Amino acid sequence: MARPRSGAMTIPSSIVAADGNLYLHCTMSRYAFQLHISSTQYLDYYRGTVRNVLVRATSGQMVQFPASLLQRFVTPDGIHGDFVLVCDDQNKCLSLQRVPPAD
Repeated sequence: MARPRSGAMTIPSSIVAADGNLYLHCTMSRYAFQLHISSTQYLDYYRGTVRNVLVRATSGQMVQFPASLLQRFVTPDGIHGDFVLVCDDQNKCLSLQRVPPAD
């Protein structure tokens, strides 16, 4: 579960029902941030010594999330890049995506 340290930027999520009406489903929070963790540093997360990652989002907010979400992004060089974390209105992590580098 992600825990924002201050107010979150919210994005309404909507559903179009069979009757054609648009309904708000829930409110989602989106946190963009850069991450640079060497492969040596990631070993503490991998071993479970460190269970959470604390990042400063581009909005200035501090956001904490489970380190296990990063596992699929590990390379021999570690974890590097721009990411976006999306959480529901209960601060449950819905997705973590790496943002492709701009060409």
